[in-house]
Amino acid sequence: MFTEAIEAILRDRATPEAIRAIENGGTPASIWSAVEEAGFLELLTPESAGGAGLSMSAIAPIFRAFGRYAVPVPLAQSIAARALLRDTGVAAPAGTTTLAGACRRREDGSLEAPQVPFGMTCDHVLANVDGDLLLLDAARAERKPCGVHGSLSGTLSWRFDDIPAPLAANGEEVLLFSAAIHAAAIAGAMDRVFAMTLQYCNDRSQFGKSIGKFQAVQHQLSVMAQQVASAGMASELAFSGAGAVPERLATAIAKARTSMAVPLVASTAHALHGAIGVTAEYDLQLFTRRLHEWRMADGSEAFWNRMVGNAALTQEHATIADFVRTAPYGMAA
Repeated sequence: MFTEAIEAILRDRATPEAIRAIENGGTPASIWSAVEEAGFLELLTPESAGGAGLSMSAIAPIFRAFGRYAVPVPLAQSIAARALLRDTGVAAPAGTTTLAGACRRREDGSLEAPQVPFGMTCDHVLANVDGDLLLLDAARAERKPCGVHGSLSGTLSWRFDDIPAPLAANGEEVLLFSAAIHAAAIAGAMDRVFAMTLQYCNDRSQFGKSIGKFQAVQHQLSVMAQQVASAGMASELAFSGAGAVPERLATAIAKARTSMAVPLVASTAHALHGAIGVTAEYDLQLFTRRLHEWRMADGSEAFWNRMVGNAALTQEHATIADFVRTAPYGMAA
């Protein structure tokens, strides 16, 4: 029910034309206000506090929808921030809030948050700083764009005097939630990219028949479909736990697997589209650019695969099959 309602808003507001306008400096207020006024920022807020009280598994399709529409505003991050602030006694601030999973302190005491999603446009940043949870005012930060065409990510820096006291010691949950969100966004964007590619292959004719009828093209489409389906299942794993935030190992597997699929899915989509696929006027690049950006966000597959590998090497399960079957869910063999 919530997914369909949100998708109705996104179909109307998060159009390719709107995305291009926002990338060129336009305001995302139309998308943000529509979701905020509908109360959808409180989907993870308990019913006792006026929210919807959704579980992790129920929120996953919504986060995928944000990726499917390449939403250029931190809706998922703002929803997650409310869940992360739940036990701190601090209310979520007005305006957009994004997540920074890996910040570092400089020798002079200042703070740097590299490559923050929506760092160039957000109002606040909920950050992980050495395991502490900090709520930072983005208006006080020095912002540096990442330099990638159309990206809203940026590196933010705060002076020592502008850094507030920690709110709690659950900072690592910011990284996990942010990675899980990006895994879901990758899966959603891949759904869109595959649908666009399949439609193009059915519509484009060569030698008297659609190119989708050629065996070589069908082979590429089938491999692409396998990767998209696998990424979709992996993204759901990150939200399969019963807790209030994504599980650590399940998130690692989800982010690693979805990131691994990005190069093949994006390159195959552009190859099958041919010359039209590399143009700025065609909508495909709105999604493939984000796939590559989200692949690197919060660490690429190399970072998360290392975490999974370390867990497997130190596991107490009898076999690797037992590890795969139970460990991501925090279960005993």
